[in-house]
Amino acid sequence: MLKVKNLEVSFKTGDGLFKAVKNISFDLQKGQTIGIVGESGSGKSVTSLALMRLLDTDKTVINGEVLLNDVSLCKLSEGDMRHIRGNRMAMIFQEPMTSLNPVLTCGFQLTEAIRLHSGLNKAAAKKKTIELFNEVQLPRPEAIFDSYPHQISGGQKQRVMIAMALSCNPEILIADEPTTALDVTVQKTIIELLLCLKKARQMSLIFISHDLGVIKEIADRVMVMYKGQIVEEANTTDLFDHPSHPYTKGLLACRPSPNQHLKKLPIVADFFDADNIQNKSAVTIENIRTLYHYPESEIETRKAELYKQEPLLTIDQLSTWFPVNTGLLGMSKKVVKAVNNVSFKVYPGETLGLVGESGCGKTTLGRTILRLIEPTAGNISFENTDLRSLKKNELREIRRNIQIIFQDPYSSLNPKLTVGQSIMEPLQVHQFYANNTKRKKHVLELLERVNLLPEHFNRYPHEFSGGQRQRIVIARALALQPKFIICDESVSALDVSVQAQVLNLIRELQQEFKLTYIFISHDLAVIKHISDRMMVMNKGEIIETGYPDDIYYRPKDEYTRNLIASIPQG
Repeated sequence: MLKVKNLEVSFKTGDGLFKAVKNISFDLQKGQTIGIVGESGSGKSVTSLALMRLLDTDKTVINGEVLLNDVSLCKLSEGDMRHIRGNRMAMIFQEPMTSLNPVLTCGFQLTEAIRLHSGLNKAAAKKKTIELFNEVQLPRPEAIFDSYPHQISGGQKQRVMIAMALSCNPEILIADEPTTALDVTVQKTIIELLLCLKKARQMSLIFISHDLGVIKEIADRVMVMYKGQIVEEANTTDLFDHPSHPYTKGLLACRPSPNQHLKKLPIVADFFDADNIQNKSAVTIENIRTLYHYPESEIETRKAELYKQEPLLTIDQLSTWFPVNTGLLGMSKKVVKAVNNVSFKVYPGETLGLVGESGCGKTTLGRTILRLIEPTAGNISFENTDLRSLKKNELREIRRNIQIIFQDPYSSLNPKLTVGQSIMEPLQVHQFYANNTKRKKHVLELLERVNLLPEHFNRYPHEFSGGQRQRIVIARALALQPKFIICDESVSALDVSVQAQVLNLIRELQQEFKLTYIFISHDLAVIKHISDRMMVMNKGEIIETGYPDDIYYRPKDEYTRNLIASIPQG
């Protein structure tokens, strides 16, 4: 159905042409799902945009052939190609919030697309939109028709995008990282939906992801991309059972496995030297995981040492409620119980994991502990000091010892400040060190510790990758030498390969600086790997607490069982 022959994509730069995709070829059969996997920058998305001819022709050079049923897409006029898009090939993008127009309702945007391609009148287009919303299993389709994108959840926005892509009944659907920003439970339902729609409509599917675990759930055949090239291609079962390329092995190994205890996660670099790709071709995933094995005896010794201490943080019947539906006289009629009657303790040197879906109250709990959000009721005791009773200036002193790493490092860094200035700022506020020369020396040491370079001091946040920005905010959190750090979804937006590096760094820093963590995530596999104990949160309440193995192998609550079932099995 689709034949790609010797496709090359180059970007025009001041230094000449930069090849983003290098001479790739593949075939997509009718009804088949091909998975394309690789890290950010490997050329996956550029390939998909080239297939759809969505790249700026003034800034790119495309060579090779793309044939759809023997019609060369590269030779079509823009008008003819516009007819192909939507009617025969459609695409779902990674971030639905930026793909949907925020000032138009979801229903209007879909009816507009339907009328543009099919010529239906307004009433018929609305009827078809409601039918599509039903097909993609959106709850209350009529209500979502009149809703704006910001009024619905991430999973619902992605379903709207899927409905839009399907509106003209395409033969081929390209899904570019459609589940990356979603909770694992929502991710699972989106994958199941795509498989169901593909079968019902007899479509072909190209599914792009950085996570081989997700690819295994959906693809018949897998292509692994590295630096613009396809380095391995095989049917899914063969690739998972017998990976041959070191890069593929690295991608398979770096995702946390709930069934193993590892001191550190394997990373891609464990499997090959970038300068000599064959250098470690004989190394197996089992070799590396055996090397990093965390013996049960060491885990038990650590537990005994941790829990014989007095707690560092004690949370007692903590609640944070938000008023909604304010009446005429300013009286609130309802409250959202974001955190409701939560109690727990955190011990020095411990990592306490907190897992749950978006909206369960995890982030609100983390911010309430820091009093970035004021609690409605309950007590917060840090080193036997009642944080709720402290005045603003007293709280500032305590916050030196309690830091937070936010989910999105880009929005938590001031774009107008260099990285060095951002890390130095808390040192200046708390008057650490006598002068800026000594502060800069400390910042350079921190950059080195998180595996960044001295020259990064004078660069701005936009000049870094997501993984590098995460290292920067970790360095900033460490600047004041805190005892306790709340890591709020610190790795959820990262490629699995970069996620492994950051998780390893977080654990190394804990041992080196004797840190205590609350680690927040929607991914139970990540929480199980990093935590000494874990809590499961749902609808503002802690529904389960215990050691990771106890919760994973013997969950008590149905909600926990659903989280476990949603972990990709790759």
